[in-house]
Amino acid sequence: MGGRDFDGFTVVVTGASTGLGRAMAVETARRGAGLVVVNFARSAQDAEETARLVEAEGSKAVLVQGDVAQDADCRRIVQAAAGTGRIDALFNNAGITKFAPNHADLDAVDAEDFLRLYAVNVVGAFQMVRAARSLLEAAPQPGAVVNTASIAGVVGNGSSVPYAASKGALTTMTLSLARALAPRIRVNAVCPGFIDTPWFGKVMDEERIDRLRERSIAAAPLKVASTAEDIAGSAVFLASPASRHVTGETLLVDAGLHLGGASLAMR
Repeated sequence: MGGRDFDGFTVVVTGASTGLGRAMAVETARRGAGLVVVNFARSAQDAEETARLVEAEGSKAVLVQGDVAQDADCRRIVQAAAGTGRIDALFNNAGITKFAPNHADLDAVDAEDFLRLYAVNVVGAFQMVRAARSLLEAAPQPGAVVNTASIAGVVGNGSSVPYAASKGALTTMTLSLARALAPRIRVNAVCPGFIDTPWFGKVMDEERIDRLRERSIAAAPLKVASTAEDIAGSAVFLASPASRHVTGETLLVDAGLHLGGASLAMR
């Protein structure tokens, strides 16, 4: 498969203004998607650039601002695709974190951090699936949901304890929904490791980002720092006809970082 395997598809990508979400939106457009709904929470300017890139590939882009933690916003995002009568692929990519990398410092996070991260990273994904269910079921082939989890949810590391816990919950929910929504909807998750995107620039200076990048390259068996495009290819595969018999799967796309933290048996 590949090439134009998304020809005529209706695609929804949450958190698509920059980084991985943008890469997913552009890749589905490159493969022929007819409509790509670009959701963003805050940065309209960045989202407009994503839309421009999508349309440069020949697809129609629709921008929808909304916070997936709000059920009404999820329904409004889905409504942007309703005119086509279908959603072929839903990428639940919107996510947030609280940076508290010293997991032993239990006072660095509090209950509100957990609740906010879960509201976006877990409840938001659930609400998007619920809102999109009928349109996913209306797709000619089983509609595909791809959740952006994280290697943090597999090995228990990452930017903070609440973040790792929320991503672990998202991978478990992927299994639950894959079972519950079959046979008309497939549900899978992709687990990136370090992704070299502007996301870290919100909380780190360039020197700290460079050190993080170098540590990630050194720790990864493949000795690379993944880009958003590297991860997007795997996520789009899970939504494509090439994976039509795949559901309930968690795909680790981390240049092998998990090999130093947990065996595959622990998945």
